[in-house]
Amino acid sequence: MSVQEYLDKHLLARKIEDAVNAAVRAKAPDPVLFISNHMKRVVPSAITKIKARQILDSRGIPTVEVDLYTHKGMFRAASPSGASAKIYEAAELRDGDKGKYLGNGVSKAVKNINEKIAEALVPLYKHLADLSGQSGLILPVPAITMISGGKHAGNNLAVQEVMILPIGANTFEEAMQMGSETYHHLKAIIMDRYGSIGCNVGEDGGLAPNISSFREGLDLVKEAIERAGYNGRIKMAMDVAATDFCIGKKYDLDFKSPNKSGQNFKTGEDMTEMYSQLCADYPLVSIEDPFDKDDWEHTKAFTDLGVCQVVGDNLLTSDPKRIERAIHEASCNGLLLKVNQVGTITEVIEVVKQAKDAHWGVIVSHRCGETEDSFIADLAVGLATGQIKAGAPCRGERVVKYNQLLRIEEELGEQAATCETKSYSTSERFESAA
Repeated sequence: MSVQEYLDKHLLARKIEDAVNAAVRAKAPDPVLFISNHMKRVVPSAITKIKARQILDSRGIPTVEVDLYTHKGMFRAASPSGASAKIYEAAELRDGDKGKYLGNGVSKAVKNINEKIAEALVPLYKHLADLSGQSGLILPVPAITMISGGKHAGNNLAVQEVMILPIGANTFEEAMQMGSETYHHLKAIIMDRYGSIGCNVGEDGGLAPNISSFREGLDLVKEAIERAGYNGRIKMAMDVAATDFCIGKKYDLDFKSPNKSGQNFKTGEDMTEMYSQLCADYPLVSIEDPFDKDDWEHTKAFTDLGVCQVVGDNLLTSDPKRIERAIHEASCNGLLLKVNQVGTITEVIEVVKQAKDAHWGVIVSHRCGETEDSFIADLAVGLATGQIKAGAPCRGERVVKYNQLLRIEEELGEQAATCETKSYSTSERFESAA
């Protein structure tokens, strides 16, 4: 093969010319370095090696971590795990050997990856967008945990999370600033009223003062928003996780208080009335799992009121059949997407499309047993879900997701401004309910 044939075969002259032109347009101070980096970016990644291992998640329970090597570098990801009932979601592969990690080891899964999976990829947001056919990249509105309760904290609060949505932010960076400032104002309020013990955090990083009523939690967060100066720009949300305190067809709001348990039972109708009043009294625009995972009747009745976004988590478990039923019956209007409940990224893309076609909100979510992996940040951007739930601006396994979104916004540069405009237009769904 002649030199000219070699150049023609690999389109070298054209590629080098493009790199030089890009350096000139950018007025790069170091054109050689710029051209080198430019050429690296245009070369497609090829997987050269994959290595899996067993690590621990944030609850000290084994999970799988994978190192994926390409000629561009090594990339790492790990799988989280949740504590919610797994009746309807994909089963995790655990070893079952009670002599090791109480049966929770994942050496079988690690062996499958190392010995059976010949080709794998930990995709970033652009690749996910390509896979899903998504033309626009959108940075999500974060649902930031402020107060933890339910099974996520040791207080007497039945509701699992009180969150904020900084829908008035112009950029994701500003959204995180608003969230962090509000969190620290809340911490100061709790310190003043409950002492330092009230500033202990739950599994998702939310503050956990020993309060017991929904209104106490909402009042504290509302005051923190006011102190931070973000009235009108920050809305509120709750993850009730009502399955955890549903007994038969009633709801025990004092289930965490042994001395009171059974004295504060509410019917589905009582709960609906309570939620409606809370939405009227607070800037509460989204409620997750307001009823039991199988209480389709009351979930639908509450959704029909149109007072807020009603999100299905335990109700749906990211399962296509349950989502299909919910769409058909108009049982809710929001999907909490947990990747490892579905099973594969291909299936994740399908359920997101399913929810979007029904004009639902989609919230990419972390799990209570998390890792330092930031994949769900890329997923939220790549699939343009518009919302992400990753916990409080506290604890490394939560913050790493937010930090990755800050990096993505920075990488998108001017493009991010357009993305943010689109992203925060999702606030319209909340504004109409506020």
